[in-house]
Amino acid sequence: MKLLLKAVTIVDESSPLNGHTMDLYIENGVIAEIGKDILKEDVKHVEIEGLHVSRGWFDSSVCFGEPGYEERETIANGLEVAGSSGFTAVALNPYTHPVLDHSSAIAAVKAKSAGHAVDLYPIGALTIKSEGKDLAELLDMKEAGAISFGDYKLPQKNPNLLKIALQYAQNFDALIQSYPQENRIATNGMVNEHENSTALGLKGIPNLAEELQIIRDLYILEYTGGKLHIPTISTAKSVDLIRDAKKKGLDISCSVAIHNLVLTDEVLSSFDANAKVLPPLRTQFDNDALIDGLKDGTIDMVTTDHNPIDVENKKVEFDNALYGSIGLESAFGMLQTIFSTKETIRLLTSGLERFNLHASKIEQGNPAELSLFLPDFKHTFTKDDILSTSKNSIFLGRKLKGKAIGIVNNAGLILRS
Repeated sequence: MKLLLKAVTIVDESSPLNGHTMDLYIENGVIAEIGKDILKEDVKHVEIEGLHVSRGWFDSSVCFGEPGYEERETIANGLEVAGSSGFTAVALNPYTHPVLDHSSAIAAVKAKSAGHAVDLYPIGALTIKSEGKDLAELLDMKEAGAISFGDYKLPQKNPNLLKIALQYAQNFDALIQSYPQENRIATNGMVNEHENSTALGLKGIPNLAEELQIIRDLYILEYTGGKLHIPTISTAKSVDLIRDAKKKGLDISCSVAIHNLVLTDEVLSSFDANAKVLPPLRTQFDNDALIDGLKDGTIDMVTTDHNPIDVENKKVEFDNALYGSIGLESAFGMLQTIFSTKETIRLLTSGLERFNLHASKIEQGNPAELSLFLPDFKHTFTKDDILSTSKNSIFLGRKLKGKAIGIVNNAGLILRS
């Protein structure tokens, strides 16, 4: 592919070209030339007013359904959605049927993504069938392409199993994930335990359920060593706990879902099942602490926690609806409602290193791994903006600032019309 990006503003703090408006000529997936007023014939031109580029974005937690839930999202369409939303790489959760708990399952989803512009990195299940009883084939899955191991939204009930996983994974430098919820505290709650849950008559999940599990996991990590990632924290106390653990030198990382930064449990008043997410939406006090945790580096990355759910399992009574919201299409525009463009790009690329993935700088001679976006484009998010097969977005009707329009990656171009 030969491609010329005209008059694009570069956002890359690692590059001396950061903030400069330049032309980028890309040939065979490599940035062949960077300069002003580059002239090329017989190449595809992309010239859009206000177009910016950055290093490729990475999402550490997405679900696509396939295999087993193709009616929600296929891998092929999911990757198109990710690319159109500015993501050059995604980590695929084992929220499939059957779950991704052995090497051939990992190889199969990798094969499904072969040749696509977006890189897909599977997360292998930590336990067989994600049942929490026996460790899955971690080493075999890593050799097949898994970048981490965890049971999606399923907390590890057996502390000894987590201990063994952290010890065993050190033999091949693997990253273990542990979802932060103590189910014996959460019981059958479904929203944040607070005054709103009482007013609405909905059973609550207290902050304590998350924080107790994190305390336990951090003690285990301190004992075993190894690398632990806690996905999608949601409370102020959780931020404090992880901040203290990092000060102690533990090899710990964590993420936060974008909806837990910008929405609170007050939106539940409409009983919209799209707002039924796990962990639940908390309070503004928690959101503010999460934002502070991102700013000071306690929280390592943001995620869309993109989880397509078909209408039969979402457009039902709130109690019966499945948890989850899609989030890829709205990610950039939502983040920019609370962060600057510079901070937003940092948050969308900061997870790469933790998962041992490459991040190519925007320099001549480097691979072209670029996200394309319009930072000042203001709009209201509607169903017309949704490219996913499932339409369960928590952000419908929200005002966004900025819009992702595509990527250049793997010698391919995805450009949203």
